Amino acid sequence: MRVVTSAQIAELDRRATEEHGIPVQQLMETAGRRVAQAARELLGSARGHVVVLTGKGNNGGDGLVAARYLAGAGLSVTALLTASQSEYVGEARRALGEATASGVEVQAAAPGRLRGSLETAALIIDALFGTGFRGSARGIAAEMIQTANAVKRPILAVDVPSGLNADSGHADGPAIRATATVTMGLPKVGLLVHPGAELAGTIYVAEIGYPPALTDDASVRTHLVTPEMVRARIPARPPDSHKGTYGRTLVIAGSVGFTGAAVLAALGALRAGAGLVTLGVPADVYPIVASHVIEAMPTPLPAADGALAAEARNRIDELVGISEAVAVGPGLSTASGVRAVVQGLLRTGRPLVIDADGLNVLAGRADVLRSAAGPVVITPHPGELSRLVGKQTAEITQDRLGSARAAAERFRCVVVLKSASTIVATPDGEAFILRTGNPGMATGGMGDVLTGAIASLIGQGVPPADAAWAGAYLHGLAGDLLAGERGMVGMLASEVADHLPSALQRIRMGTAPEVIRTLSA
Repeated sequence: MRVVTSAQIAELDRRATEEHGIPVQQLMETAGRRVAQAARELLGSARGHVVVLTGKGNNGGDGLVAARYLAGAGLSVTALLTASQSEYVGEARRALGEATASGVEVQAAAPGRLRGSLETAALIIDALFGTGFRGSARGIAAEMIQTANAVKRPILAVDVPSGLNADSGHADGPAIRATATVTMGLPKVGLLVHPGAELAGTIYVAEIGYPPALTDDASVRTHLVTPEMVRARIPARPPDSHKGTYGRTLVIAGSVGFTGAAVLAALGALRAGAGLVTLGVPADVYPIVASHVIEAMPTPLPAADGALAAEARNRIDELVGISEAVAVGPGLSTASGVRAVVQGLLRTGRPLVIDADGLNVLAGRADVLRSAAGPVVITPHPGELSRLVGKQTAEITQDRLGSARAAAERFRCVVVLKSASTIVATPDGEAFILRTGNPGMATGGMGDVLTGAIASLIGQGVPPADAAWAGAYLHGLAGDLLAGERGMVGMLASEVADHLPSALQRIRMGTAPEVIRTLSA
């Protein structure tokens, strides 16, 4: 599913009207009907009072159409206006007149008296500001936002929570904290990246009549990863297959004090379906790792002071020659030999997944990634990416999507920027947003499992970019399945790895939970 910016959805609106002859009034009418549909779902069997916070623009018009439909269904509805009725113009004015005629109670919002109005609501509909909003809400609108949040009633936002920047996911001032958001046509970037994803609540994408030629426009190059997309990329398992069918994955990981990272990366590769996994570790830690690895094949490599020595490159080259994909980095340390190994791997031409210390040793010299002889996937968290690109971590987190895209273009590799909403960006400008995963996964070893899983999928024949977003989706889904069974606190990376087969099965069977909901007729 494509994901749009505010400028892109404005262009889609324009083209819908000018090229496809769909009147603005028709789009607003359908949008309001979808908001009313979501409102009835949130209310359930309750017949309580609904209050619509109504701005002067088309977002307010959508809210007023929804108010009319809800009143027509027999609900008590009040529309609180941010301005006098005479200030409403165009389609918003038409919607206001029709709402009034249908029995919606219309009031001008009064400063200092909002709490009493909102405390009576079973549901608040936020239709103050739409996707074009920038800056900080002020005056009566700001008071409406703050009061709506304070009364702790369910809030349904129209298109985006008011006060939220639809492109960045950040808010410069007060912003609605919605229970759910009905967004029109296609999801907006700011709803899917944090902190906007937290403010949006459950996301409904409303089909309002845009032609498929517009909603699948190839010029929109950001995507939300869905279960259907992952299912299309998971390798089939024919009855006459064997372990060689599913590839040999090589994992280079571990050092003294970080043996668990090696074990977890190998486990991630195995649980994601690799036929054979070879685990190369410094000889100094080989006995420890070998005692914890059963299904993978541990191999000792030349070591110095508990970490890989530069001389390990010769043996690693031999192992690379019989492998379809390579993962390198978890727990390797930043010893000088590690840098030599990583740079050597970049010259082999084999698909390579680089994580953790494999990235840390490239800080200050990361442009070497551009000269890799084969496809490369890097899996940094914001701190690791900041070291690679020479920026502060805060700059990365302020614009995760833009940062991932810029790094992918600069380094000519696939970037998996790990965060609450993981972003996968490709060198040609495509980007993918993930909605699986949960806060329980904020613990050591999770990234090691992900690294192994992505390399495993590549080894099974999945193109590297697709393996990156599919692997990240499955990793997050495995964490969600585990959290559903045991709760989020105390989750272990090894347990998430053990849930990868269940995540794969959910995808194959079509029973994975949808990351967003669609509203249609």
